Amino acid sequence: MDENTKILIIEDDKNILNFLSISLKTKGYDYMTAMTGLDGISLFLANNPDLILLDLGLPDIDGITVLEQIRESSDVPVIIVSARGQEKEKVEALDKGADDYITKPFYIGELLARIRVAIRKRQPKITKSKKFILDTLEIDFEKRKVYVDNKEVHLTPIEYKLLVLLIEHTGKVLTYSFINKEIWGYSNLEDSQSLRVFMANIRRKIEKDTSKPRYIITEVGVGYRFVDE
Repeated sequence: MDENTKILIIEDDKNILNFLSISLKTKGYDYMTAMTGLDGISLFLANNPDLILLDLGLPDIDGITVLEQIRESSDVPVIIVSARGQEKEKVEALDKGADDYITKPFYIGELLARIRVAIRKRQPKITKSKKFILDTLEIDFEKRKVYVDNKEVHLTPIEYKLLVLLIEHTGKVLTYSFINKEIWGYSNLEDSQSLRVFMANIRRKIEKDTSKPRYIITEVGVGYRFVDE
């Protein structure tokens, strides 16, 4: 872990704020805190943090508004830490540009793991490398070929684009609407069944056990995530 990593916590609950502060300090992170959305935006603009932990239920402006303000000028990783656990709220936050979403109450170990994933994702995109390898899965980006156990598997052009999109955003939950926009240029949530069929085909070709996927995880009601490690 880079000890220079700066994390901005935007949270109005004093108990949770103290808990997060102590946990981050124990792990050697540099952090700053804000208890309102406007103060959080000011600290973000002044300090250029490496990651933001953002509550949605703030006393002055909604956390989604804070997220939108941040996304106007930065792609800094943002993890939503909120008591709002409905799928609708999760999808909205992710579609607005959040990198991850964890619902209160939460285990600090899980949150710290998600922080590490988000920070690692700030590295250049995987597809700038010539190859991607994880366990038995290998992708040669120059040749546009996919191998499992050193044997080539055939993916259709759409299946290949979907797999590469997931790998480019390794560890991040991609919503149905985001995937549709990136692959087909439009968002049609009513057509999510077609996306499920494509994902099922990809899993059938790259997973050893489709009932216990190693690579592509379904976030029920939200979208898909490619495992980080």
